[in-house]
Amino acid sequence: MKIVLGVILPLFFAMMPSTHRTVYIIGDSTAADKEKKVFPETGWGMELGRFFTPNLKVDNRAMNGRSTRSFINEKRWASVLTALKAKDYVLIQFGHNDEKIDKPGIGTSLAEYKLNLIRYVQDTQAKKAYPILLTPIVRRNFKDGILMDTHSGYPDVVRKLADSLHIPLIDMQAKTEKLLTGLGEQASVKLFNHVSAGHVNYPEGKKDNTHLSPDGAKAVAALVAEGILETKTGLAGYLKKKQDFKE
Repeated sequence: MKIVLGVILPLFFAMMPSTHRTVYIIGDSTAADKEKKVFPETGWGMELGRFFTPNLKVDNRAMNGRSTRSFINEKRWASVLTALKAKDYVLIQFGHNDEKIDKPGIGTSLAEYKLNLIRYVQDTQAKKAYPILLTPIVRRNFKDGILMDTHSGYPDVVRKLADSLHIPLIDMQAKTEKLLTGLGEQASVKLFNHVSAGHVNYPEGKKDNTHLSPDGAKAVAALVAEGILETKTGLAGYLKKKQDFKE
């Protein structure tokens, strides 16, 4: 599959920004950096840096298994805030684990999910940095050839919050739904961590329809970059002008 992201920036982005900034990623396993022991599982945050000019640093703080609640309770958010500087950016994407309401200390109600997201946004703004909200990516959950939603009302909370707080939104649920639907049930397997038996990390094989393969991480990172361009925020000014991204 070939995904071409042709980025044609407005004239006011014609000059590469001279100031060095950092974009932080906070979220769960779909974005997180991975250890070698789980390869080929790959987070999209591992692939995002290739879309930016050298004066934009990607600091990926996303972590497997975390929700809006646990990321705060484990002081991971406090660690980001300590490092966060004025005019940096924070990409905020949770949902996969917030949905697990049967897991104490992890799952959140829709109301708590909203309050936690508000905290991330307001804390970021208090540091004079810029939050961008992302809906969670889809799981590969087909039924009779139709991709089914697994996220219940969580993405809608993100959309409504972005609208009410006037925060930029990248609707990754919609973008990845379009991607998987376009590929279809069988072709979309390559985007996820499906491994044949005998792999050094998965001797019995693996069929994981939540976590991404290297190809999937590249494809989803391309969609995040596309979404950043669409926000028309200052972060878009750090995108490289042209991408010819092959996987």
